[in-house]
Amino acid sequence: MEELFEELRPKAFGIAYRMLGSVGEAEDVVQEAFLRLHQEIEGGAEIASPEAYLVTVVTRLAIDELRSARARRETYVGEWLPEPIVTAEDADPARHAEIAESLSIGLLVVLETLTPEERAVFLLREVFEYPHARIAEILGKSPDAVRQLAVRARRHVGEREPRFETSREQRDRLAERFFDAVERGNVEALEGLLAGDVTLRGDGGGKVPALARPLHGRVRVAKTLVAWGRTGERVGASFRRAEVNGGPGAIAVDSDGRVMSAIAIDVAGGEIRAVSSVVNPDKLRHLGQVADFPALLQRARRSPR
Repeated sequence: MEELFEELRPKAFGIAYRMLGSVGEAEDVVQEAFLRLHQEIEGGAEIASPEAYLVTVVTRLAIDELRSARARRETYVGEWLPEPIVTAEDADPARHAEIAESLSIGLLVVLETLTPEERAVFLLREVFEYPHARIAEILGKSPDAVRQLAVRARRHVGEREPRFETSREQRDRLAERFFDAVERGNVEALEGLLAGDVTLRGDGGGKVPALARPLHGRVRVAKTLVAWGRTGERVGASFRRAEVNGGPGAIAVDSDGRVMSAIAIDVAGGEIRAVSSVVNPDKLRHLGQVADFPALLQRARRSPR
């Protein structure tokens, strides 16, 4: 069973995380699904394909969890963003581009606008490439109903989904210049990297100061990022470059190496189209020891500049 867990966990977690946008919730769903699989096997059930069984259970559990999560997110303070995950570069550029796009903060934000079933159909079809007939079995629906859900989901995502730069070299060069400009407080350099309609998102969950709503426009975003950079400098923060949700990003840490935020940037057409910053400590704990950001801010305000 342990070998089966190691073999099937990546796909199970991949589905659950893309459905829920939460590492903790995804891990709970995967654990529950494996427990049910184990109980079925121990009970003598003949399961022709453990993978098929697991995908079905994970998807259905994730749909149920997403329905209850929607109610919690309606009362969330500020903008809700998915929990960031640090991902690894893949040697195959084509496969890496595919992974990056399906994990990106931008896509996960768009998927929040779908119904739970539309989200499941979109991910199973477009990301995991299951045929409509198999998705119908997973959801307990007719193939025609699944096709209708797929059409609605694709149309909705196609209207709102940002497009991503597939050249890893170009996006990484832009990311280096971006974080350098933020750390140096260079507004003009930042403006030269940002798209005219760039979007800045921040998620503090009411526990750490963050944007109340998305900010749009090159000039406003650049000035806000520089202000954030100056605040970070006062509290002794620094960037550790990382691949966040399949794309360029960084983890901001304090002088003791504790996590303060995770930043992801979306690149398209040689420009930075979106910047997402998660500072809610509850969404950062899986990345390491979390800094006490409010305490750091208070200390910085008391210290002479």
